[in-house]
Amino acid sequence: MNPAQVPIKASTQEHLDLEDVKDNVVILKDGSCLIVLQTNAVNFDLLSENEQDATIYAYAGLLNSLSFPIQIFIRSRQKDISSYLKLLKQQKQKQQSEKLKEQISKYQEFVEKMVKENEVLDKKFYVIIPFSTFDLGVSQTVKKSVIGKKNQLPFPKEYILQKAKTSLLPKRDHIIKQFTRIGLKISQLNTRQLVELFYDIYNPDLKAQKLRAADEYSNFVVEPNIKDQEDKKDKETKD
Repeated sequence: MNPAQVPIKASTQEHLDLEDVKDNVVILKDGSCLIVLQTNAVNFDLLSENEQDATIYAYAGLLNSLSFPIQIFIRSRQKDISSYLKLLKQQKQKQQSEKLKEQISKYQEFVEKMVKENEVLDKKFYVIIPFSTFDLGVSQTVKKSVIGKKNQLPFPKEYILQKAKTSLLPKRDHIIKQFTRIGLKISQLNTRQLVELFYDIYNPDLKAQKLRAADEYSNFVVEPNIKDQEDKKDKETKD
């Protein structure tokens, strides 16, 4: 068979650490897992002195209460105002008064200029709770046994997911309780939100992209039809 005719099966996903996103849990290729919680921020400078002290003590209590590792991830990117500008355009078209249309146009130009010149950033805050292969019970012997076996999990995916959820959910509840004491709103990202987050991270130049519901996908990798591959192989053999 001509090497040029060999189907290329490699995909970008093979170069990522992600194995799957299921039941609101991210599964990595080595068998470790994680869940992601999104929270808001507190403008510390606007708080009174007593409120600042209370926030510091509550945060210290949060840190002292932790018996497991967490990661705080802050993502900053330029503010995307495309949806807001689209809304202004729609409102402009609805206006009957030419004077109001002119005012909306001026306001639209002002917003575009302000965001562009001042580099207004949109910041989002995440708390990541990991579930390591050590928590899964993967020994060095098991790790060595899967070396060389490409993209193979140390245990069945459903077993890994069950063990991860048993460990992660109580930790999630503890984090939510402690963050609430600080006055922060925090919630776990669901499967669709996780898929959109990673899609956005790996495609930073694409803005305002909306994905279909995650449950509409049976697989995150598009693969050729097996029957078509077999028919093609039989044809090449005959030739």
